[in-house]
Amino acid sequence: MRLRRSAVALIAVLGLALVSACNNSNEGESQDSGLQKVSYLTSFNAFGREAYAYVALDKGYFKDAGFDVTINKGSGTVDVMKLVAGGQADYGIGDFTGTVITLGKQKLPITTVGMIHQRSMAAIVSLEGGTISKPQDLVGKRIGDQPGSTNQVMFPVYAKAIGIDPESVTFVPSPPPALPQLLASNKVDGIGQFVVGVPLVEKAAKKKVLTLPYGDKLPDLYGNAIITRSDMAKDHPDQVKKFTTALFKGLQDTYDDPAAAAAILKKYVPETDLAVATAELNLMKPYIKPPLFKDALGAVDPDRVQTIIKLLDESKAIQPAGSVKLADVVTVDLAPKG
Repeated sequence: MRLRRSAVALIAVLGLALVSACNNSNEGESQDSGLQKVSYLTSFNAFGREAYAYVALDKGYFKDAGFDVTINKGSGTVDVMKLVAGGQADYGIGDFTGTVITLGKQKLPITTVGMIHQRSMAAIVSLEGGTISKPQDLVGKRIGDQPGSTNQVMFPVYAKAIGIDPESVTFVPSPPPALPQLLASNKVDGIGQFVVGVPLVEKAAKKKVLTLPYGDKLPDLYGNAIITRSDMAKDHPDQVKKFTTALFKGLQDTYDDPAAAAAILKKYVPETDLAVATAELNLMKPYIKPPLFKDALGAVDPDRVQTIIKLLDESKAIQPAGSVKLADVVTVDLAPKG
């Protein structure tokens, strides 16, 4: 009897050891599926413009690539960069110009590996019939925006392009949810906003708005890019390519059918307004694939990146000038190719 009890105990110990060994060997992978766990941050919240990641998740593109992806809501380019750099997320989305400017100030261990938008979506939005009708009207005006937002970080570059002193415009620190109401109540003259955010702003303000897109004056600027850690890009390039390929499949489907993408987003984010999300995604299409764009979805042009860096140097958005190089901001070899 004692021998039998000893044998049972030995089997239990061996069983625990086997489980422990399996757990150690599958570190970073889902225990149930064998998929590699990956965390992803949206650019900002879960507005319609972020639907493509949920499409890739819902249609199994991430799973087919070997990933168990958790999507979390980002809170702006700079925060996304810091969270990815610190290892709290594996991938994230951030405005490329904002990323370059930020890397000029602090050397975070991150890189970009593909472009979601081939044109910048940053803009200043004001009410139709208000105090702003053209870019030069911004002088002396108050613009509501979240501190550190893409629109605010990029504004000195835009100001130089339209020929005004950036110091002549006052940015009023405001949380994003409050921006439409601030605009509607005339407490500010305009707000920082992505072009695709217009449907949401008009719904909240119950008024038509006028948009001053930065890209009209700065056509070389990219919009949002995929961000990952530098060591991930260097040491695990195959994983990065598999992930971005899956994400771009979701982006292509979103481009092809914005309404279906909005419906998928609502499955995961129930508070989504289908009409607003669909309108956002329709507005986003020419930023994903501008007219005459023939390259692969997500492609990066090294010469264009060099032009952007030069522009930011000349605008004194990067200090000191020349401190940021192409290799500091993008891993060109991992970007999609035609």
